[in-house]
Amino acid sequence: MLNKRRWLAFLLAFLVAVSLGGCNGISLKSEASQVPQLVDAVLSDPKTFNYPLSQESPNVFGYIYEGLITENGLTGELEPGLAESWEIAPDKRRIVFTLRDNLKWSDGEPLTVDDVVFTYEKIYFNEKVPTDVRDILKIGKERRLPGVRKVDSRRVEFTVPEPFAPFLRYTGGLAILPKHALQEAVETTDANGNIKLLTFWGTDTDPKKIVGNGMYALEEYQTSQRVIFRRNPYYWRKDAAGKPQPYIERIVWQIVENTDTSFLQFRSGSLDTVGITPDYFSLMKKEEERGQFKIYSGGPEMSTTFVVFNLNRAKNSKGENLVDPVKSRWFNTLEFRQAVAHAIDRRKMLNNLFRGLGEEQNSPIYKQSPYYLAPEQGLKVYDYNPQKAKELLQKAGFKYNANGELFDEQGNRVRFEMLTNAGNKLREAIGAQIKQDLGAIGIQVDFSAIAFNTMINKVYNERTWDSYIGKIGGGGVEPNSGANTWTTKGGLHAFNLAEQPGEPPLTGWKANDWELEIERLYIQGASELDEAKRKKIYQESQRITQENLPFIYLVNPLSMEAVRDRVQGLNFSALGGAFWNLYELKIAEEE
Repeated sequence: MLNKRRWLAFLLAFLVAVSLGGCNGISLKSEASQVPQLVDAVLSDPKTFNYPLSQESPNVFGYIYEGLITENGLTGELEPGLAESWEIAPDKRRIVFTLRDNLKWSDGEPLTVDDVVFTYEKIYFNEKVPTDVRDILKIGKERRLPGVRKVDSRRVEFTVPEPFAPFLRYTGGLAILPKHALQEAVETTDANGNIKLLTFWGTDTDPKKIVGNGMYALEEYQTSQRVIFRRNPYYWRKDAAGKPQPYIERIVWQIVENTDTSFLQFRSGSLDTVGITPDYFSLMKKEEERGQFKIYSGGPEMSTTFVVFNLNRAKNSKGENLVDPVKSRWFNTLEFRQAVAHAIDRRKMLNNLFRGLGEEQNSPIYKQSPYYLAPEQGLKVYDYNPQKAKELLQKAGFKYNANGELFDEQGNRVRFEMLTNAGNKLREAIGAQIKQDLGAIGIQVDFSAIAFNTMINKVYNERTWDSYIGKIGGGGVEPNSGANTWTTKGGLHAFNLAEQPGEPPLTGWKANDWELEIERLYIQGASELDEAKRKKIYQESQRITQENLPFIYLVNPLSMEAVRDRVQGLNFSALGGAFWNLYELKIAEEE
């Protein structure tokens, strides 16, 4: 699928494979002869057109917004975006960006330094806006935010109160938002006292009214059918000959329900790209020449796939337990989580479900990162060992009956619900195997696949879930991209999610000591400028993570994508995917 880079680091991503269904794709493909277009597909509708409120992937924002800087999808190096240049002070605590001349929004209005200051001061730094962006911008033990001020008509200054290693990447990489379109929504409140921004630019908004600064603008959205993006005529980028970029006029997302349909439609020619899952690799590889496409691979995906338990012991505003207290005792018992880790046969999962196209995963930090701690360097690994799993459970007071069924000390049958997002056949197969593996140690798992947006609501709003199988991607090789997952009040701290701004109060919420230690290490790591010392800090955080298992990591698949031969100029990588250089890609005319 079109893998646009996301600067909302570590956004929740129950990664959805692309798909296309129905007869709609045929009519859309027939229009390709009229305008250069690329047809892709996703499993679910967009949840919002409001960038700071988004917690979904894929999302529309990689196409319609851009930051001051961008990242090279091959090298990871930072390159000019809306800013043509920047200067960093010798003490690393001040950066001045110089904007390109004559920038414009997609509605033709000027894009200025005032938009940059507004974006940070009134939206990202605004505690009334429940955005995950703020988590990765907080600095030091006091969690202070950077300063931002207008220097002159083209220059903007950012300052930090203490050293902050990802300073340039974060202040420059986040989307710049339109002051003229959003100021009123930020400065006015509704009848409940909430700023109107929280309900602004929902998916019921006319897409043409969404103002952006990226390569594309939203043109059309039909619920459960499609999203269409049209080239932004005011986008700043031009090629060496002065011709406006991007060259592809239109991007089309078809919205469908399952991954099997995507492969059928790709094989029939209705899609231009499809993410290759291991179960389809052999079949698709044989069809490359006949189907006029190529499968690209860039090594392990920059993502994590995991099982996670709800460790939240709080009560909601109605005084109701978020998690059944009986189950909560199980989930918060370390030996229970370690037993589950030993009971899952990840080698079998890799060989059977992933067809050997990947590797077992043990860390929240990607293997490509210089901060990654390998098992041979001391990272704890939970090999498949059901006997050891049973011993850990019995050590923690669990008992077996004559039928091999597991009970806790109070005589409660160990049984819980496990969720994943519907339509992803590979994810559903993972769930089926885990259900079987845990059944072998006496645990009954009620596994079900539900709609993606329903899962988001249960996990991040209601918090009423037992366990789920999910996937997190994005953020690149910088560990602090995961700050919103690993700081205890972070918006993606899903396994023990604290009360967020604007939410009803929770009572009885508490972070474990090991959570606080991981948080301390992430804060320390972001403040450390010495690379050798940073590595040691993040290595220690990985040791604690694997010891305590807030996430039980599974398999890291290879990053693979099939793209039609008519799409020219691809330079595939695991970091940037197939379309990181979308602005310079071209569609060859079909004969």
